[in-house]
Amino acid sequence: MVRHQPLQYYEPQLCLSCLTGIYGCRWKRYQRSHDDTTPWERLWFLLLTITFGLTLTWLYFWWEVHNDYDEFNWYLYNRMGYWSDWFVPILMTTAAAFTYIAGLLVLALCHIAVGQQMNLHWLHKIGLVVILASTVVAMSAVAQLWEDEWEVLLISLQGTAPFLHMGALAAITVLSWIVAGQFARTERSSSQVAILCTFFAVVFALYLAPLTISSPCLMEKKDLGPKPSLIGHRGAPMLAPEHTLMSFRKALEQKLYGLQADVTISLDGVPFLMHDATLRRTTNVEEQFPELARRPASMLNWTVLQRLNAGQWFLKTDPFWTASSLSPSDHREVQNQSICSLAELLELAKGNATLLLNLRDPPREHPYRGSFLNITLEALLRSGFPQHQVMWLPNRQRPFVRKVAPGFQQTSGSKEAAASLRRGHIQRLNLRYTQVSRQELRDYASWNLSVNLYTVNAPWLFSLLWCAGVPSVTSDNAPISFTLYTHIHTHQAHSAHSSRSFPAPPQW
Repeated sequence: MVRHQPLQYYEPQLCLSCLTGIYGCRWKRYQRSHDDTTPWERLWFLLLTITFGLTLTWLYFWWEVHNDYDEFNWYLYNRMGYWSDWFVPILMTTAAAFTYIAGLLVLALCHIAVGQQMNLHWLHKIGLVVILASTVVAMSAVAQLWEDEWEVLLISLQGTAPFLHMGALAAITVLSWIVAGQFARTERSSSQVAILCTFFAVVFALYLAPLTISSPCLMEKKDLGPKPSLIGHRGAPMLAPEHTLMSFRKALEQKLYGLQADVTISLDGVPFLMHDATLRRTTNVEEQFPELARRPASMLNWTVLQRLNAGQWFLKTDPFWTASSLSPSDHREVQNQSICSLAELLELAKGNATLLLNLRDPPREHPYRGSFLNITLEALLRSGFPQHQVMWLPNRQRPFVRKVAPGFQQTSGSKEAAASLRRGHIQRLNLRYTQVSRQELRDYASWNLSVNLYTVNAPWLFSLLWCAGVPSVTSDNAPISFTLYTHIHTHQAHSAHSSRSFPAPPQW
């Protein structure tokens, strides 16, 4: 027994030394108790707790906006002038910062649990301040530059709130042991009352939290409507370079309902498909014609545009991390893609899919700027493409368009009053998924308006929109058909005592 006493004595001492050493770089057990912690160290603990909450929110935000990472990269491309996959390094940096802060918080809580004085090392203090300042600046920047993206947080909570609630319950259960120990060590009754009141207030708030959870998927199983139709965003950009014949053909192979395309016009009057103002991102113009790289795409003749390669960039930048999954034949085909004309798309899609067309006006000095719309309409009518399969998005000259092509599905890209929509004979709305509420969807349905939402790539988002009754969505994710799990979760609603089903998020 005597030989075991040193082991019993040094084993906890070793743990405490590691605990205080990592947190404060003091590798000996403190002689003072936690009650001797200075007010400044308590302030650092408060800052640590605040930073933990901010980094957790920031990490959750970047994880949930995965649906829009290509849009984010394109936004920065327009700002900075070169393409890079910014989403991954930002997410990895955020995850590393959160892990570091979470580790420090766990060490601080362990100090409280064992009654040790807290003394955060100055290096950790510098790291804490840097991470706190960086997170605040990043959140402010996103709030100003990408404001509507914060709506994704509220939308995502409709699917993740139950899991976050369970996580919060697990955390408060673990913290209850620390709270109980702190309560037992506190001598003043006023402090004990404050500890208990604060703890039970948090517990009570968590108890009531489920009452605030709202989701369109809380419904009777029989009320779940048909799956939204899929419209390929610029074709199938996960399988082939956007706006190329290969991309549109791949989308048609997936049996999609429709295809979305951006139409502009060349300097000699040929309508072609291009989203960006210049050719730098989606062609090899910098290698082929470096002097033309920064010129607007529509300020080049069609003969010059045809000489550019519109597929090699896809293999080089791999915008959706799918290039490695291409078959050898697809890999060769991608390298030989060229810019697609509107006529080629119409010939390919005729009788096979609906087209959602958006016009991107050329510069003011373009010789065909005034007649761009007329030339595009003429190309559509001359091709024999069924008018009822065209969703016409441009807002200008709608009366003229309705007269020339009465079969077009007039589509608006903005929310308008019911009277305005009726005057414009609008049949469809094409909106970003963050711009419309469930109540507005019900209102539009009562007005016989079909709503298409863009750009929907994540399965959880598709599932929520399905439950909300959205008729169709535009998606980059053409290679995958969105499906619900075969099993349906059942929930007994306390208010109505009726069985409700929870359609689970579909898988990739």
